[in-house]
Amino acid sequence: MLASEWTKLRSVRSTYWTLLALVVVSVGLGAIIAAATKAHWSSMSPTDKATFDSVQASQGGLMFLGQLVIVVLGSLVITSEYSTGMIRTSLTVMPRRGVVFTAKALVFGVGALVISLITSFTAFFLGQALLSPHNVTLSSAGATRAVVGGAIYVTLCGLLAYAVGTLMRHTAGTITSVIGVLFVLPIIVHLLPHSWRDGMLRWLPSSAGDAVSQTVYTGPTHLFNGWGELSVLGAYVVILLAAGLLLFKTRDA
Repeated sequence: MLASEWTKLRSVRSTYWTLLALVVVSVGLGAIIAAATKAHWSSMSPTDKATFDSVQASQGGLMFLGQLVIVVLGSLVITSEYSTGMIRTSLTVMPRRGVVFTAKALVFGVGALVISLITSFTAFFLGQALLSPHNVTLSSAGATRAVVGGAIYVTLCGLLAYAVGTLMRHTAGTITSVIGVLFVLPIIVHLLPHSWRDGMLRWLPSSAGDAVSQTVYTGPTHLFNGWGELSVLGAYVVILLAAGLLLFKTRDA
């Protein structure tokens, strides 16, 4: 089943276009942010210079738009089979639905992590080269955590979309729902009174991206540390995957 799912994933042109978009958008936007920052460095205030996070700047494209691209791919991995009816063929070949569901998740998850790691490190090295002499290295405090953690965050976002796609079985609905959770929900929470907002921020799935990519301390925060926020996101993914597996086993194809 792993070989079968790998064949499906790499035989569809949309996979290559989506992954290409992930790399180009993430690396390109990070490079633009880095180059623009260096060009305007002399006009920045002392406070802005002191709190400037060069790692977060180079990872900006991956953490903002990269997660959007991987959400689309994560959704398509499962919903495209429902839209074309291929899911019935897959389940005829392998009636053990749990095996099919797990194989899809593993193939997509491992593939997304590998591509995200390559993209994250590429964006980091290019961004830091453009920011020189205001750059940092991987040995700098928090840099490796931000680069590796950013790739894990993007991968978890993709698996979140895969899980929601299993529940909804509709591409547009899945993408809209996950984008709403990752992009719209944080905006709504920020509009709430401080007493509510501060307690809710650390439990938002999108907060993992903010926490894990930050390497410069800018004051008190109501978030867990980077790995803590990734654990929160991971918990959401595990719960939704379990729910998706349950429905995948019990619903008609």
